[in-house]
Amino acid sequence: MKKTLLITLFFITSISFSQNIKFEGFIQDNANKPLEMANVMAVNIGTKAMDSYGITNDKGKFQLNLKPNSTYSIKVSYLGMQSKEITVTTQTENITQKITLESGGIELEGVEIVREMPVSIKGDTIVYNADSFKSGTERKLEDILKKLPGVEVNADGEIEVEGKKVSKLMVEGKDFFDGDTKLGVKNIPADAIDKVQVLRNFNDVSALKGLENGDENIAMNIKLKKGKKNFWFGDMNAGIGIAHEDTRYVINPKLFYYSPKYSINVIGNFNNIGEMPFTIQDYFKFTGGFRSMMKKGGTNFNVSSNDLGISLMRNNRAKEIETQFGATNFSYNVNKAWSLSGFAIVSSTLTDLETASQNSRTDEIKDANGAVVNTLTTNQNTQEVTHQKSNLGLFKLSSSYKPNTKLQFDYDILLKTSKQDEDNNLLSQSTTTDTNGSAPINSNQDIQTLKQQDPISLNQNLSLYYTKNDKNVFAFEMQNLYQDEDPFYNANLAENPFPILGLQDENRFNINQNRFVKTNKTDVKFDYYYMLTPKSNINVTFGDTYSYQNFNSHIFQILDNGNANDLNDADKNNQVRYSFNDVFLGLHYKFITGKFTFNPGFSVHKYNTFNEQSATKAKDDFYRVLPDVYALYQIKKAETLTYNYSITNDFTDINKLAEGYTFTNYNSLFRGNRTLENALAQSHSLRYFKYNMFNFENIFANINYTRRIDAVKSKAQFVGINQFSTPYNSNFADETLSGAASYGRSFAKNYKASVNLGLLWSKFNNIRINPFNSAEVLETTESFTKSYTAKLSTNYKNLPNLEVGYNLSINDYNGTTFYTEKPFAKLDYYFLKSFSFVAEYEFYHYTNNTKTVDNEYDFLSASLIYQKKDSKLEYKVSATNLLNTTSLNDDSFTQFSTRTSQYTVQPRYLILSLKYNL
Repeated sequence: MKKTLLITLFFITSISFSQNIKFEGFIQDNANKPLEMANVMAVNIGTKAMDSYGITNDKGKFQLNLKPNSTYSIKVSYLGMQSKEITVTTQTENITQKITLESGGIELEGVEIVREMPVSIKGDTIVYNADSFKSGTERKLEDILKKLPGVEVNADGEIEVEGKKVSKLMVEGKDFFDGDTKLGVKNIPADAIDKVQVLRNFNDVSALKGLENGDENIAMNIKLKKGKKNFWFGDMNAGIGIAHEDTRYVINPKLFYYSPKYSINVIGNFNNIGEMPFTIQDYFKFTGGFRSMMKKGGTNFNVSSNDLGISLMRNNRAKEIETQFGATNFSYNVNKAWSLSGFAIVSSTLTDLETASQNSRTDEIKDANGAVVNTLTTNQNTQEVTHQKSNLGLFKLSSSYKPNTKLQFDYDILLKTSKQDEDNNLLSQSTTTDTNGSAPINSNQDIQTLKQQDPISLNQNLSLYYTKNDKNVFAFEMQNLYQDEDPFYNANLAENPFPILGLQDENRFNINQNRFVKTNKTDVKFDYYYMLTPKSNINVTFGDTYSYQNFNSHIFQILDNGNANDLNDADKNNQVRYSFNDVFLGLHYKFITGKFTFNPGFSVHKYNTFNEQSATKAKDDFYRVLPDVYALYQIKKAETLTYNYSITNDFTDINKLAEGYTFTNYNSLFRGNRTLENALAQSHSLRYFKYNMFNFENIFANINYTRRIDAVKSKAQFVGINQFSTPYNSNFADETLSGAASYGRSFAKNYKASVNLGLLWSKFNNIRINPFNSAEVLETTESFTKSYTAKLSTNYKNLPNLEVGYNLSINDYNGTTFYTEKPFAKLDYYFLKSFSFVAEYEFYHYTNNTKTVDNEYDFLSASLIYQKKDSKLEYKVSATNLLNTTSLNDDSFTQFSTRTSQYTVQPRYLILSLKYNL
């Protein structure tokens, strides 16, 4: 199958190239100076179709691929110049011509040409004409974005442009579920989209544009077609399974309304066929659009989540998934100065997972001189059956008041709440062997666990921006986080995992743990910007981060007779109070000289930490100066080299300070360390980007290096499958080196190709405790993951379109290496002016370097859609997992062990659905 697809694609490509001739030349002004970014378009006079288009490079050169023996109207436009139209008749030879534009004049014709151009650039904005890239099979925004040059959509629904993730998605300038792009990518109808605008160097606050380093910020705005404004649009879709023992269904209504005054979006999805409009991962990473206001502060104090490690699906695939999802998003302009917006998202998901895993760990026993005297190898094979129920809710309200260009006042509030339950039945079989010839130690037991949590968090943001005049700009920002977590954990085991707890001997060991963690964290920052010259400014920052946390936990045992054995010793309980305060003053100087932009600076910090537990108190006060540097080399208009350097102070929160025992899993016991100090991280990043509109070439590369000193690491002791650990500050630095590179190009109008590379190398230092003599031995582990991807796709109007690609992932975990080969293909074809056929195929070959794992599996999905032109009804037959694949593989790495797993997935589903388009 793979060979057939490649041969077909090569054949189509060869035919396309053989039919074209080149029309190339230079666009210049009346002073013979080349015009970069001029728009050139060729309209076939006979067919009235636009056969080719292009944008000039820095030398004013353009190149169009035209049909031989045809007559074309060549339209040329450039902002600030008079547009020009010439007639060219092609034969079988290439044509070269120089075109001169005159200055002045009103650009009415030029504006019309830009409107028709498939791609045009105006300042920091790239505009894509959606219809120029549609073939007829597109149903949602994602389908269009994947065809745009320089734009990618990853598996999580995140949009990437120029190698950077799009941070904000808007429709008609109004936020679409601020803080996430997936809901828009998966739900905005393709037939409603007129233009896709990529906004580079984006800043929500116009007063700060140019004052901050905004080259990393990218937003996207969707312009709707005229018929979709001031009218409700969307669709109502319902489907039912065919020839299944169990009833399968999908109901997916989507409604949208946009007017200058207000907008409303309503999305629903109810199904049991594995569609996941909103996952647990989406919930935890959903920011609600809150700015990272302390990114220049030099301090990293992140509040960790007590999420109990709820099991996550791989690629949204599991044995059984049933979802109920609803979301609404609105915006309302109260008047010209005041606007309100917000959203509500609710989701309920039932999930069944079946997993077979193998965990491997090697323990080297060393003598006092560091020589290895014995090596223990522990292999644990598990069979898990998991049932989850997750209810998730997010609610946001935003207010923005802009009475004039000098003042802006914003307020945002985001509520996140959830209720999650997980039941897990696990059969564990483990064997421990050594190199001294001792008899193997075997352990077989069935284990049941229960995890429950109902966390809630409330984020608030208040911002005030004031521009006094061209020289003075003031910014005040404040954020508050209130978080309340109450995770409950229960493990029912056949064996006593940790005798240190003092559990009573029973037929089974029923261990329970309550945890209650409350966090109240406030960030306040005041910025003053003074413009020294039009190309330089000074930024003075005064800020404070204050956090107060409570951590209470209790372990107890339920006996066989139902009574509770409360473990009331101090080391089985936690009652901890912890406060953190960071007051800082920062100074930055930004200036532009030639093609270079520099922004060096530093911040002076006064830190105060205090924790109280076990009737004792501990505090620490100290000062620290933290420098940072930003440098940008603007090689050309669309070619940059960016360097960032910073030293940050990393602080742990209360979870690693609590010295009473806490369970993190049925075989993992943790005890905090109240004497932990901060870690110091030194980071370097270098980023190169080039976007050549002449041939739609997109090159991106970055490399990041972090060296962390005094990092918080683990002292771990293993006995069989059980682990006891406690944190400490390591005297040895951890290091991380990551890199990514991509090359993409659109050519001959109908082709898009890309090559991507991703690398991540890490070195960690931990201490392994000898279980026989309690000696502490330093253990250094390394991991190196690599990913290579190549893709080639076509975009024809009247021919089948193909996308073929290949991905190779190599995960090296301290000498154990896993390989995943993944060739993939997609075929879509719009034919007979009514039918759309789409098929996607993925093949996986999963193995490791020892060949103890060697598995192959593949997934095929397909759909056939029938819709007459201008009809509101659409009929669809779709099939998922056509090959009825039963499982997929995955692997992971901790700093002490490796894990490879096999997950059961949903079987083949055949769905017949009907959609009504509003």
